Amino acid sequence: SPLSLVLICFSLPLPMLCLSENLLVVTVATKETDGFRRFLRSAKHFNYSNLTLRLNLKHSTFVFPHSYDVIFASDPRELLKKFKQAKHKVVFSSESLIWPDRHLEDKHPHVREGNRFLGSGGFMGFLPNIKEMISNWTGADSDSDQLFFTRIYTDPAKRKSINITLDSKCRLFQNLHGALDEVVLKFEDGRVRARNVLYDTLPVIVHGNGPTKLQINYLGNYIPNIWTFEGGCSVCDENLRPLEALQHPLVMVGVFIQQPTPFVTVFFERLLQLQYPKNRLKLFIYNQEAHHKHHVDAFLRDHGNLYENIKNIEPEEEMDAPSARNLLFELCRRDEGCDYVFSLDVEVVLKNDKTLKILIEQNLPMIAPMITRSGRLWSNFWGALSADGYYARSEDYVDIVQERRVGVWNVPYVSSVFLVGGSLLRSDLSDPELFSSDVLDPDMAFCHHVRRKGVFMFVTNMHTFGRILSTENYQTTRLHNDLWQIFENPVDWQERYIHQNYTLIMKDKLIEMPCPDVYWFPLFTNVACDHLVEEMEHHGKWSGGGNVDKRIQGGYENVPTIDIHMNQISFDKEWRKLLMEYVAPITEKMYPGYYTQALFDLAFVVRYKPDEQPSLRPHHDASTFTINIALNQVGLDYQGGGCRFLRYNCSVTAPRKGWALMHPGRLTHYHEGLPTTAGVRYIAVSFVDP
Repeated sequence: SPLSLVLICFSLPLPMLCLSENLLVVTVATKETDGFRRFLRSAKHFNYSNLTLRLNLKHSTFVFPHSYDVIFASDPRELLKKFKQAKHKVVFSSESLIWPDRHLEDKHPHVREGNRFLGSGGFMGFLPNIKEMISNWTGADSDSDQLFFTRIYTDPAKRKSINITLDSKCRLFQNLHGALDEVVLKFEDGRVRARNVLYDTLPVIVHGNGPTKLQINYLGNYIPNIWTFEGGCSVCDENLRPLEALQHPLVMVGVFIQQPTPFVTVFFERLLQLQYPKNRLKLFIYNQEAHHKHHVDAFLRDHGNLYENIKNIEPEEEMDAPSARNLLFELCRRDEGCDYVFSLDVEVVLKNDKTLKILIEQNLPMIAPMITRSGRLWSNFWGALSADGYYARSEDYVDIVQERRVGVWNVPYVSSVFLVGGSLLRSDLSDPELFSSDVLDPDMAFCHHVRRKGVFMFVTNMHTFGRILSTENYQTTRLHNDLWQIFENPVDWQERYIHQNYTLIMKDKLIEMPCPDVYWFPLFTNVACDHLVEEMEHHGKWSGGGNVDKRIQGGYENVPTIDIHMNQISFDKEWRKLLMEYVAPITEKMYPGYYTQALFDLAFVVRYKPDEQPSLRPHHDASTFTINIALNQVGLDYQGGGCRFLRYNCSVTAPRKGWALMHPGRLTHYHEGLPTTAGVRYIAVSFVDP
């Protein structure tokens, strides 16, 4: 067969054991594929390639396994020992399924235990016997060698003359087709083997024959000793391509916006922060959403001139997503200078600014950084496929996602963000319609084409790269829609809107007490303050500042302000979540023994203006405690303002933007709002636990 690999084992004559120095590996293949390179790596690991030719061909022993889907799991010593124990001149691998001619089933001799049928994917024998066996081959390269050898084996006279037997219990060869439930990984003493649990054997050669290519890929992530519990990944740092030693390759970065997505502004900020020379990047932006057009336009206006080249496909062009992704690849194929395509969906939160550099240095034809969804087991790769080609969970999926196993993994599916080599697009992946299918989504169609071409897809979790946003329930009807993402994307919401020093409050004692039992701490970012103010002004329905107020229970306000309530912009649930997540821990720390439920009747944004309502008369709040957050900056946005606690004759006259004042509401902290003398002052107020 043109795809066969020949491993030649010589002996003078065959001793009890044939050492690795007496072996020769001869590989015959039509193409150097990822699978072929994996085979050679496993052979090299066990020194099958350290060989001599100063031997007697008369007594030679040959092993014929395929190469693209085969892995060595042990060394030549074990292989030859088991061959000798078979006590035959030629040993074929075995299978539980008969193929390709079922009519030959009855002609197969019965075996006491084990598989009954011959598999031509691996066999081993002495040169004279093999020459006798293949001397009558008259078929073409495309003819079935399986059928040819099966007819010889089922002929009693030829079987006896050549002295053929089967490795029925898979001691030498393990064919995976029909045996997936029998084969497991065995981790022991820093080694990884394939174990056949049905026959309790440790095969030396594992063959992913037929439709078991994904399973051999899975096993190849571990065998031989690729990854162990003791040493982790043994090959992840091999064949790296340090960028410091060469000119940075030219990369086409494809950005895909296919649905309304939160935090798009942040996405472009991170894209800009990628540590890679901008003059070695060409940008391809595909935007299907009119809602995000201003985000794209703003980025290109401010930073587009930094990049080597830009192609921007806008919603009005009405190009579908598969066509856009196919076009990106085609542009790279046509450009001989294009070394890589880096495909990046807008919902990807790329936290690691070295991501592109890391992927290129890994020096693999196609690789993705592992990204996950916060708090869930969702990721951008699949560890296995179901029988119908959809998602299935591999045995190691959870460990990889949770980073209990760290390495570079051969997987059947990647999406959302990946790097693919330009040379690969001009060779094995030259099909111009890789993302097109009548029945599959574009990502699944692409991965199907990649698998069909025998190209390996890798995902790496050697570094922490980022996460992926949830786009479910994302509404675009508001001015700053991201404010409402505290439930769907809490981590991203916190990074965008919670003060960078908030997490240091307890550790570094950032809480100040400017007045007795009044606590002051950083809570909001400047962006959060600006967005909340702008959202309120966009809503525009400020109260009149009178005592009659139909928005509240009873319809009467003793101490009215000009304000907008959180529930008027449907932000009350989000505001309570904010109080529970970020205010309640501070309350419980500063007021020991009190545990808030973060309930409130009133949460609102107040506007103070000299010609509207400059101040607020002394009063008690209808709350157990009150939160008062400064939403803009004194001296810059307004003059005056602040809060005075009358009982203590203590004032906070220079509120810091984004900082919260927390104080008891009833009885003890009688207070007033000091006059705003110029500009406009905004504060967010919550009466908690009324």
